[in-house]
Amino acid sequence: MGNSAHDLARRLARNAEAVCRHYLSNGRRSGRYWVVGDIMNTTGHSMYVRLFGPEFGKGAAGKWTDAATAEHGDLLDIIAKRSGLSHFPDIAAEASRFLGSPAADTPTPPTQPPSPNLPADHSQSARRLFAMSQPISSTIVETYLRHRGITDLRWTESLRFHPNCYHRTETDAGTRTEAWPAMIAAVTDNRGTITGVHRTWLDPSWQGKAPLETPRRAIGDLLGHGVRFGITHDVMAVGEGIETILSLHCALPHMPMAAALSASHLSAFLFPESLRRIYVARDNDPAGDKAFAALAERASAARIEAIALMPTLRDFNDDLRRLGLAELRAALRVQLVPEDVPRFWNPPAIGSRG
Repeated sequence: MGNSAHDLARRLARNAEAVCRHYLSNGRRSGRYWVVGDIMNTTGHSMYVRLFGPEFGKGAAGKWTDAATAEHGDLLDIIAKRSGLSHFPDIAAEASRFLGSPAADTPTPPTQPPSPNLPADHSQSARRLFAMSQPISSTIVETYLRHRGITDLRWTESLRFHPNCYHRTETDAGTRTEAWPAMIAAVTDNRGTITGVHRTWLDPSWQGKAPLETPRRAIGDLLGHGVRFGITHDVMAVGEGIETILSLHCALPHMPMAAALSASHLSAFLFPESLRRIYVARDNDPAGDKAFAALAERASAARIEAIALMPTLRDFNDDLRRLGLAELRAALRVQLVPEDVPRFWNPPAIGSRG
């Protein structure tokens, strides 16, 4: 066979899973996709590669997208990036070497079950799951949140409880499906339309997450959207995790907030049209540095003031649980713009001291 880009892409697509296992070894197969952090093989869930589909066109096998950066390409791009190559003859030689190696002897099957947890076109399924769920009051979700120190559950209509939410795990022996109770969080756009849901599976015997390798997953269109608490006008706060934002909500219960669900998604959060100031409840780590810098740059271009809210410990849930609400509120007050203090500085959250 020849070594044109067209021919190599077709041959690689027939071995898409083998390519991913070799060049993106920190990822894992999830249904009909390979999921990894990014094209540099970082551990995570932002980049997904189609393992099967038509040879060319929409939905082709081997096509990949990074939901955090909107980058996309094919398997030749992955080989080039991971091998440090920039000239096509060198890339073609590396691709041909791989195709002739034992590692390429596991071609992707022609059909696979649909993926239950990737940011593909699953918004309708997400809306159905949310509709099937129930309010969190007096459920294991409320117990779980209170165990995390989150006692103010006002404005949490975006959270629901499902008593038997399916969790699927891909193993070498096939797909294992289990049912666990779960917290279901609606991901919405700036118009309030549900575009996806985030699921946190819970252990029914205590106040923690279920003993699963991946107890958190999302489906639907997530990038740019968030799990929202309150109605945004001109000022809001946005952060990574749901527990992080709910911890901040305990301290500032009348400030509208949204959880973007990851550092990469935080940097891509889409601003409401009426917004003029955004507080970024960042985590205290390098990913938080990067996310805030990216979001602040976009905010500046949109003439929106971006202000970082920095936790004392790793994140705001750590601050709430280990330092207490009073200390969390004191640390936050000095980080607010003075004109926002009388507007959002409220009495301590229900059921808490501070």
